[in-house]
This record gives sequence, C-alpha cells and structure tokens, in this order.
Amino acid sequence: MKTRLALILLIALASACGRKPEAETEKPASVADVKTEKIAASALDSYYEATGTVRSATTIALSSRVLGSVIALHAREGDRVRRGQLLIEIDSRDLAAQVQKAQAGLRETEQSLDEAERSISAARSAKAAADANRELASATFNRYRMLLERRSVSPQEFDEVQAKMRVAEAESDRAEKMLQTLEAKRKQSLARIDQAKADISGAQVYAGYARIASPIDGIVTSRQTDPGQMAAPGVPLLTVEDASRYRLEANVEESQIAIVKLNQKATVLIDALGAGEIEGRVSEIVPAADPASRSFTVKIDLPDGQKLNLRSGFFGRARFQAGQKQGVAIPRQAIIERGQLTQVYVVDDAGIARLRLVKTGKSFDDRVEILSGLSEGERIVTDGAPSIRDGSRVQ
Repeated sequence: MKTRLALILLIALASACGRKPEAETEKPASVADVKTEKIAASALDSYYEATGTVRSATTIALSSRVLGSVIALHAREGDRVRRGQLLIEIDSRDLAAQVQKAQAGLRETEQSLDEAERSISAARSAKAAADANRELASATFNRYRMLLERRSVSPQEFDEVQAKMRVAEAESDRAEKMLQTLEAKRKQSLARIDQAKADISGAQVYAGYARIASPIDGIVTSRQTDPGQMAAPGVPLLTVEDASRYRLEANVEESQIAIVKLNQKATVLIDALGAGEIEGRVSEIVPAADPASRSFTVKIDLPDGQKLNLRSGFFGRARFQAGQKQGVAIPRQAIIERGQLTQVYVVDDAGIARLRLVKTGKSFDDRVEILSGLSEGERIVTDGAPSIRDGSRVQ
C-alpha cells in the first residue's frame, strides 16, 4: 500500500514539474486611420439589364451588276476606305465593245440625218419651182378661158392650156408630198439619234458597273472573293461598314419591353473596351418579338465609334431605368474578393473588425448593392481594409 501511494505521489510530482505556465491571452493588433460607414437603407435606382451585340448602323455588301472575272481588288479586311474610292475591277472588254457599237450606230444615224437634210433642201427647191409653174399655168388657163368665151381661141388651144395647168398642179402636189415624206424621215433620223445617244449612255453606265467604288466612308470587314474569280450579279464581294456610327442591338424580354421607350437614355457597358459606362439612346424598337427567344430587339445608338474603337460583334450590356427601390449599398472599395468569396469587415461595438460573407447585387457608380449579409445599423470598414486582419482593433 505504501509503495502504491509513493508511486502516485511520484507521478503527480512529475506532472507538476512538466506543466508550463498558462500563456497570457494575446491582445488584438490595433489599426489606425481606418474609415468606417454605418449601414443604412436608401433609395436605389432599379434597372433592367439586357445583353446584345454591337453592330454598325450602316453595313453594305458590295456586289457586281454584271457577270465577269474579277481582275483587281484594292482593299482587304481592316482597310479604311473613303466614299468613291475604287475597290473592285471586273473584266469589262465586252462592255467596252457594246459602247463602241452604240457609238457606231450614232455615227451612222447622224449620216442618215445629213442625207435627209440635203434631200429636204432639194425637195423644197423642187416644190418652189412646181408652185411657180402651177401659178403660171393657172393664170394662163384663166386668160384662155376668157378668150374662149369671146371666141378668140379655139377649143383645142384651150384644152392644151387646161392640160398644162393640171400637170402643173399634179407636179406641185407631188413635190409637197415628197417634202412631207423627207420631213418624216428627218424626224425618224432625229429619233434614232436620240435612241443611239441613250444606247451609248446605257452602255457607258453598264460598263461603269465593272468598277465598284465604296459608297461610304468606312472599314472593310469582309472579303468574299479574290482576283480571277467570277463575279455574278447579287453575289457579295466585299462588305463595308460605317466605322463612325455603331449601335448595340439588345435582346429585351417581352416581360420588360414596356419599360423601354424611343429616345430613352440607356447605360451601355462593353467589356472589350474597358471604358466603363457609355451613354446611349434608344433609336429603334423592333415591333415583332422573336418567337424562339420571346424577346424584342432594341437598337441603341452609341457615341462616335472611331473614338471608342468600336467593332461589330462586341458583346455589350444595356441598362434601362425601371424606377427606384429601398435597399442597402456600400462603397465598392469596402468589398474584399477572395476567389469566389465576397466579404466585408464589420466593426463590432468593441471596435473589433470581423470578416463577414455578403451577397452583392447591382452596381451603382461607385457603390454596390448588398442583398444579404449586412443589417441596418452595423458599421463596416470602407477605407484601409488591406491593412486589417480578422480580429484587428480599428481606430
């Protein structure tokens, strides 16, 4: 029994000797010059956000009006072009032959007109002579008729004079009809000249289709042909878009289309630019919904595309004002993002900062909506968060 008591005392003594003094509780680190803000609900702008694609307001697919081989292309994708600049040339030898044929027809018709003019001049002279002969024959006939009544001439002589008068009248009528015929031919020649000139103009215009110029100032976005390939009417060869006027074509759900109005301002965000918010204006609302997506296309005009370096195909988001609501929003710099976690430092009544998970919502300029995780009356750190650790005392 004594041996057992001695062993217990020995073990207790060894345990007492091996025990270290309890460490003093560490005091939390103190951080000065920290700004805080008290959580309070306020009126927040409510908006609807729709996604869409940036497109040029004017996109033109250049195609040929004639069938022929492409002999030259003077632009490639990305080239900036001016209005009237020659971009495509098509083999136009057949068209040039048509122009020459029309010009030859004009020359032939002009020669016919010259001949008709000379014939008309001769016919007018012949008519004048026939009219003079007719007047003389008529006067002679009248005198012989008076002489016949007086029996101063024989009936034979009177009949001869009367016959001459009828011949003169017939010659005068024939000269008149000939002159009318030549005048009609002259009018036909003039009409053929007008037609020949029209044929020349048409052939020249048609030949001009072999040279395709840019109709606008813009940028070439697509090239669908190469020299040597055949160009057919209506088949696109180059695509040019206006690089100064772009718009966002956003898809708005049918349940939200009522909040969108023409000429309404909209905030546009294009992630590829990294330029922040862009102010746009609703210029068109397509009246028919897409039956597949049940959405309407809303076109929003954007500022100068060249200054913003916009390009067709950029992804964009449009925000439309939809009224106001009560909510909580905190400064953006108060939010700490670590991987997929969004946190803020909440300062308790003792001045200790504690990390707390929060769920964020929409952004409003330099503030972010908080959907859950914070309550009114609590105080959060808004400036100086990088120097704070969980449990730090803030001043």
